[in-house]
Amino acid sequence: MDYELLLKSYKGLVEKENNFTATLANTSAFIFNTIKGLNWAGFYLSDGEELVLGPFQGKPACTRIKYGSGVCGTAVSKAVTMVVDNVHDFEGHIACDGASNSEIVVPVYKNGVIIGVLDVDSPEFSRFGNAEKEFFEKIVKVIEEKIQ
Repeated sequence: MDYELLLKSYKGLVEKENNFTATLANTSAFIFNTIKGLNWAGFYLSDGEELVLGPFQGKPACTRIKYGSGVCGTAVSKAVTMVVDNVHDFEGHIACDGASNSEIVVPVYKNGVIIGVLDVDSPEFSRFGNAEKEFFEKIVKVIEEKIQ
């Protein structure tokens, strides 16, 4: 997959939109509809105490995740991108969709503070490698630059 071309397309999609919710909604739809092998793509946003479901594409999801819980909450508490090849082996995994087998979560920052995460799930094991990690981190960087 040509992630650089996809990144250019994504930037064109969101460059003129200044509304945060609209940007996240289109980002979720863009990822879900352009990357093969996914069953969920979206955002969880911090309310200061936990993560709350934001714009997404896929089946209905868990609405609240405590910091330090599941892959999303762990990504926040560790302040790192989490790539999990087999979510069933991840201690404390929260199974919102039993069909998910791998997951990547990228923290989103504003002024040095994590304000949410991009969460992408796949029914395939080991779906997310270094190319996907770099691509999703670049997507998040575009979002961060828009909100700083």
